[in-house]
Amino acid sequence: MADTVVRAIIFDIGRVLVRIDLRRVQLGLAKGKSLSPEELWSAIEKDPRWRDWQEGRMSARDWHLNLSNRLGLSLDFHHFTDVWNSALDPEPIHPDSLFERLSQSYKLGLLSNTDPIHVAYLEMTYGFFRYFPKNVRTYSCSVGASKPDPLIFRQALRSCKVRAEQALYIDDIAGYAEAARGLGLRAIHYQSPSQLRQEMRALGVKME
Repeated sequence: MADTVVRAIIFDIGRVLVRIDLRRVQLGLAKGKSLSPEELWSAIEKDPRWRDWQEGRMSARDWHLNLSNRLGLSLDFHHFTDVWNSALDPEPIHPDSLFERLSQSYKLGLLSNTDPIHVAYLEMTYGFFRYFPKNVRTYSCSVGASKPDPLIFRQALRSCKVRAEQALYIDDIAGYAEAARGLGLRAIHYQSPSQLRQEMRALGVKME
């Protein structure tokens, strides 16, 4: 019989472990521009190089240069980086004690669509990363693929050295949680800390 006991818990980062406030980035980049903050951010997300940026085929400096040329940004690279990282709330959503408890019984992993600028800031800023060794941090910009591509989920499973049926994945985007289920993982569509704890307990995850 296949081993269906949860052995690894893999977390998305944005809006699951770290709050995201895109408004701060929108305002910072749109200052002095004719585009509204919302229009400017829409242009960024529709940039033809966006996936290259998210999937590691573009350096941070080239991304800054690309946006500066396309949108007329006047920020130098240092200030652009500060504004880009302002989206990430410095106070994590969950206490470190949650990961300390879980790490005693499970392999913990990360799986995130993110970019090199955010990765550097995240790893430098948040204490919970000590419960996620570097070899279990799966980033789209390192893998060369982004969710919901099966490739990035399979890389996260390999990193945690578990089969799909042994893993639980947690994401705030319902479609990504569903993509994980389609590959055989258990998945939770994250909505709040209390809901997460309730659903993990329902799956038999040891919380104490």
